Amino acid sequence: MAKTRIMLYVDDVAANSQFWQSNLNAKLVSSNALPDGSQNETLAVSDEVEFSLFSKAFIKKYSPEVLGTTGPSLMIFRDDFEALHAKLKSAGDITDVGGQLTFNFQDPDGNYYVIAKADQK
Repeated sequence: MAKTRIMLYVDDVAANSQFWQSNLNAKLVSSNALPDGSQNETLAVSDEVEFSLFSKAFIKKYSPEVLGTTGPSLMIFRDDFEALHAKLKSAGDITDVGGQLTFNFQDPDGNYYVIAKADQK
């Protein structure tokens, strides 16, 4: 099985890790100390996708060229679409985009993501 790991640069790794675990049932895969004393946490959000969280301060020091660039817009397909919409305090309105039901939400840093209903074809 192929797996994708997406690196997310956040202000507070612990708060964002807790957000994904509490709201989308992400599972902590690993937690690693980095050279500057910060932590990197990797979370499985599905069998195929992991988020690897790095502090923006770490990235600014070791890879400044990637900060400030517009990143990808992430859409996460979930079977528990309605339950997540009710659970996420920052959930936007449910919209139909070409026959695909979606809503957006914000993480603790104010980044937007999209949840799509998984069982639609």
